[in-house]
Amino acid sequence: MRIATWMERSGVAFGTSGARGLVTAMTDAVCFAYTVGYLRHLETLGEFASGRPVAVAGDLRPSTPRILTACVAAIRYLGGEPVFCGYVPTPALCTYAFARSMPSLMVTGSHIPADRNGIKFNRAHGEFLKQDELAMREQDVDLPAGWFDDAGALVHPVELPSVTEVEDAFIARYRDFFGDDALSGLRLGVYQHSAVGRDVLVRLVEALGGEAVPLGRAESFIPVDTEAVRPEDAALARQWAADGRFHAILTTDGDSDRPLLADRDGNWLRGDVLGILVARYLEAGSVTTPVSSNTALEKAGFAQDVRRTRIGSPFVVAAMTDAAAAGLLPSMGYEANGGFLLASDIVRDGRTLSSLPTRDSVLPMLCALLAARAHGDDLTALVASLPPRYTLSDRLVEMPTARSQAHLAVLRRDPAAGAARLGFVNACGPLTHVDETDGLRMTFAGGDIIHLRPSGNAPELRVYVEADSVARAADLLKTGIDAVGTWRNDAPV
Repeated sequence: MRIATWMERSGVAFGTSGARGLVTAMTDAVCFAYTVGYLRHLETLGEFASGRPVAVAGDLRPSTPRILTACVAAIRYLGGEPVFCGYVPTPALCTYAFARSMPSLMVTGSHIPADRNGIKFNRAHGEFLKQDELAMREQDVDLPAGWFDDAGALVHPVELPSVTEVEDAFIARYRDFFGDDALSGLRLGVYQHSAVGRDVLVRLVEALGGEAVPLGRAESFIPVDTEAVRPEDAALARQWAADGRFHAILTTDGDSDRPLLADRDGNWLRGDVLGILVARYLEAGSVTTPVSSNTALEKAGFAQDVRRTRIGSPFVVAAMTDAAAAGLLPSMGYEANGGFLLASDIVRDGRTLSSLPTRDSVLPMLCALLAARAHGDDLTALVASLPPRYTLSDRLVEMPTARSQAHLAVLRRDPAAGAARLGFVNACGPLTHVDETDGLRMTFAGGDIIHLRPSGNAPELRVYVEADSVARAADLLKTGIDAVGTWRNDAPV
């Protein structure tokens, strides 16, 4: 049965980054089949064969060990050698695997709730791109007889291999480039919650000479979304910052490939603002970012080349790789969730930070902290050095993707009339531009932006807004969420 059919029947499909779905739908049989399809695709590219190693790792969700075991079973079934890197950050897994030309997969649902999970596939030297997903969907996979019961549970005896340590090299990557005193004099809170990289982040801060203070460690999984911060996490940061003892507070999402950084007052920085600060600090020649990211990037004017893509790291990777091939160096990219990607090496003061063409949470937080040195170690002052554009986003949860798409299809027929019907024209003035790169992004006469897009990972409708002030952005977000909230019950007309 083709992987495309497996996806249709299970409901576990590709989103913006890997295959994701409900844990109940991600049976051992489904995860096994997907891994077989993935490796058979790599076999056609010369990146996998019997006897070749495949690195695997996972996050801290309760379902992750079971899914990892199913993936390891598939690797062994095809004669591969699974290398289990443990429960570590996605960028730590990729740093290890890319350096060894080794395929790798990460079992993670990133920021989505614990009742869901996913598998993020990588090629030997970089992320699995959209053309790889299409080719994998065409692979024909049947289950080996006697390996699974009628419910799709693995009954064939399989154990995870012993752990291959990868965290030390990941920490050394940054210590060797920035220096072991780069964070000297900084006291940094580390919000640990249930992020898989929570202890690695403490070790890394200390390896670079800073003082790390662990905060908020959790025993159960917490879905921290760096692009839509929970009110609880906003309140926690302000509470921890209230006594003024921290220069900043650091954390990540579940698989620790997306950063979340708060200033000394406990205000979480937007990921797309963080990306601009980092690209400027690293003196980017080319910057690639999704269409939803803050337009202060263009207004700042430091990059020779700016490329806008659909939302999702595979699109960013493809465009920034093209920029590097065109000689626009250094080439880098970021997403609105804060994940930062390097398509080319960074060379500074005789030290080289090698390319890492997948989302990284560590590099952006370090670069922002170091850039803030010129502003009295004040991240707020650093952010104020950018042109004043402010983005916010939220999501309408439990909104079926098909219903969102149907409403957007109606809106696309006559965007001006649709924007007026939703109350956007009354709030923002005439519609002046529509961008359909990903979803529907509407720009209005006064410079306000409202962007509607169905999530690629969950039954949610994302609403992104941008304005010239925080207060205005907050008003726009409420306007957007209130307007599309009626779509849950109203049929598209």
